[in-house]
Amino acid sequence: MGPISLFDKSFLQSISLDEAVWFDRFFLPVACPIFFVETLADLGKDPSKRGSAEFSVVKDIAQKFPEMGGSPCTFHVEIATHDLLGNHTPMDGRIPRSGGRPVRKGVVFELGPEEKAFNRWQKGEFYEVEKIAAANWRKELSELDLNKVASELRAVGIDGKSCKTLDQARDMAQAVVSLDKNIMSVLALAVTFLQVPQHLHRPIFEAWQREGRRPLNVFAPYAAHVVAVEVFFQLALAAHLIASNRPSNRTDIAYLFYLPFCTLFISSDGLHRRTAPLFMRPEQEFVWGVDLKAGLREVNSHFIQLPEQVREGGIMSFAHAPPDGNMVADLWDRHLRSDYRAEANQPRQSNPEQDAEIVKRFKEFSKQPTLPPDQAADLDEAEMLSITHSVRRKRGSWWQVPKDLPDQDNDDE
Repeated sequence: MGPISLFDKSFLQSISLDEAVWFDRFFLPVACPIFFVETLADLGKDPSKRGSAEFSVVKDIAQKFPEMGGSPCTFHVEIATHDLLGNHTPMDGRIPRSGGRPVRKGVVFELGPEEKAFNRWQKGEFYEVEKIAAANWRKELSELDLNKVASELRAVGIDGKSCKTLDQARDMAQAVVSLDKNIMSVLALAVTFLQVPQHLHRPIFEAWQREGRRPLNVFAPYAAHVVAVEVFFQLALAAHLIASNRPSNRTDIAYLFYLPFCTLFISSDGLHRRTAPLFMRPEQEFVWGVDLKAGLREVNSHFIQLPEQVREGGIMSFAHAPPDGNMVADLWDRHLRSDYRAEANQPRQSNPEQDAEIVKRFKEFSKQPTLPPDQAADLDEAEMLSITHSVRRKRGSWWQVPKDLPDQDNDDE
């Protein structure tokens, strides 16, 4: 519910548990893999250098992780590689999610591994495989053959020494992925940045030939976006526009790979504030996390004044839209339909029979047998989607579902 919002670790760490409840309620969060890389970073350290503080930090973040809506996003390397193979992903703000189970007339998304992991981390349970995955993800982000990158950039005529501003670095990077000459060198650059396995090089070349040998930004728009961000980062480093002595910058810049899959990008990181707007569509907005935290605090103060009996009905029963006069409401008004907030606040007529029928229909839909791949419907043509979420009854000061709701397995709603 609310604008689709990419967020980073710095923002989630900065907000209180009560504020996290309202972020979850009034936004549709995008949990990108870089967030998991950052969160798990301490767990991937040498055990001899890791203490209880790191586990405490991860547990605290897990407590604030969105539960009620939103979705984890597929790893950018996977999306970009498929893009180069001719399997394109929309770049209009929708969240690409892996793991859907095709059924008749739709797709069922079960609780994903990331969500299951966060459920465990809330209890302080950490699997060794997750610590290994964290180390591997960080390694994949940091292991880049810079000499090879420099050689590929020279092949397309790029010299970072002439770059004076971040805007210039962005323009030069976008010029690279738009080249209609020497396109093979641009493809080679994409393959280098994405570390595409050797056995996929020929299929990528064949896909490019089939689609008319077009420039990278036309042939594979998402792969072009990733390459543009990578080239931009290398140019900015070479021109000393971004500090090269801060290792975390490499991870921070990777959040920009996921900008096509959101409406808002929320961060309290200075590098994001300087760079993200350079790669956002006109209708997108960068939101400074410090400001949004203040807005969420105002929302919390507004609703906490309600009688306890009302609050025990669960926030979904009374908090249909953010109240007037705060940043959260302003973001809704700018990025959702003009009358959406007013419409959401309209009184609802309860119809238990109709509600029960809807629940029954969804349960029957989600229990259907999985179809073979050749019978699966395209996601854009699906009549129904089912996405499972694991929702705790109470977080912080708030009942997320009615206090007297009958028990269900694992509190899944």
